[in-house]
Amino acid sequence: MVVMESASSATERAAYATADSATETGGADPSPGSSSADHRPGLDWRIRFLLLALVWGLSFLFVKISGEAFAPLQVALGRVAFGAVALLIVLVVKRDTLPRRPTLWLHLAAAGLLLNALPFTLFAYSEQRITSALAGICNATTPLFTLLVAMTALPSERPNRNRLAGMAIGFLGVLVVFGIWNGADVGDPLGAGLALAAALSMGAGWVYVRRFLTHSGHSSVSLSAAQLTAGAVELALVTPFLTSFPRAFPLAQSLSLLTLGAVGTGIAFLIQYGLVRDAGATVASMVTYLVPIISTIAGVIVLGETLNWHQPVGAVVILAGAALSQRRTSSK
Repeated sequence: MVVMESASSATERAAYATADSATETGGADPSPGSSSADHRPGLDWRIRFLLLALVWGLSFLFVKISGEAFAPLQVALGRVAFGAVALLIVLVVKRDTLPRRPTLWLHLAAAGLLLNALPFTLFAYSEQRITSALAGICNATTPLFTLLVAMTALPSERPNRNRLAGMAIGFLGVLVVFGIWNGADVGDPLGAGLALAAALSMGAGWVYVRRFLTHSGHSSVSLSAAQLTAGAVELALVTPFLTSFPRAFPLAQSLSLLTLGAVGTGIAFLIQYGLVRDAGATVASMVTYLVPIISTIAGVIVLGETLNWHQPVGAVVILAGAALSQRRTSSK
């Protein structure tokens, strides 16, 4: 996704070209260059909400399955490339165009690295060591990292009581997930650490998007297609030198990678953007709380994965902290 892969603050930043005031109030101001037809809802937003949660939750399952036949870098490359193709097709259908300014492309390349190339690679490597369910739980820390980076890098993001308390509770949940009292009882601490590093990268990426891309004057589809294209080029430059060409393309794993990219990375963004537009950023951000539930259920039922008792408990603590960190402090 531009992912995901998904977070409260991240969702508000996802609609690149939507005015800040519209996303904060749940309004539906059109993005630059959009028409009234673009704002005519198709499926009820509640159905799209559940569909987005399902797609993102299953993404961790698809990463795990794809990794059975392809190297982590190849999984990341396929994911970003198929996502880029899906959005480029949508761009052609909408008769929209890619950005042309070189400086904007530099920012898109940076966003593609932080939001796509790097975290997707880290998740693919992590799921060679840990379960897809645990990777989904680690991904739930993205809104906490987004807020942490934002308060550090953006003068407008001032810390307040709810934000500080929410982050403290959320990161306490990380310790619970790790079972720190048992010496990091997560099966493979390095694998879990890679998943957390992926979440940190996405958190930094959303802050970068807000700082440099929110008011670029291009539609969200145009910027997202360009960002994924840039991320695909970045991965394409390094993957051939660090991996060997796959000896086979098994049907199940190949279809999993195709679905992960085209649907879970490309089309999911369009669903997310529509939710921000039609239901508001606050409502759309709540999908974050369903993603680890779905990833856990999918991992347990489809792959037969097991979790220690403290991992789902820690996930609940993480999500509670994320929710508190996004709650506005009441003014007196």
